[in-house]
Amino acid sequence: MKHQPHYLTHFDSGGQAHMVDVGSKAETHRVAIASGKISMLPSTLALIIEGNSKKGDVLGIARIAAIQASKKTADLIPLCHPIALTRVAVEFEIIDAESSIICTVTTETYGKTGVEMEALSAVSVGLLTIYDMCKAVDRGMTLGNIALMEKHGGKSGDWVST
Repeated sequence: MKHQPHYLTHFDSGGQAHMVDVGSKAETHRVAIASGKISMLPSTLALIIEGNSKKGDVLGIARIAAIQASKKTADLIPLCHPIALTRVAVEFEIIDAESSIICTVTTETYGKTGVEMEALSAVSVGLLTIYDMCKAVDRGMTLGNIALMEKHGGKSGDWVST
């Protein structure tokens, strides 16, 4: 793990917000992996697993929503650079014992800046889509543990959550 800057990069010397200049950075292969969890009633999880939701394939729709969110991150987060993603993979893991679903997203590009925000945005929207599609039967669902798990590439190198 490389040294992290001790200052906030999205502020100039006068304290004004700005988009970070990545013009002189090298184009490298960059990867980010993020995950998060949604917890629900066991009966709600059963509906998702059985595919009996009135709105159809909940996880299929959530996967597409996550992919779309990754591509729209620069429109949602003001100081993010638009990034040409080369791959977005969305996986769902059902945890029966906890009546929950973990969403994990891997984003990749060859570029001058990382794809962490794209992975985090994708996880958030994927989980929100599950909530939206199931709220009619379970408004008490909770989303949480949304976090960056790994990032690879770029000047700062590799980082893995501990």
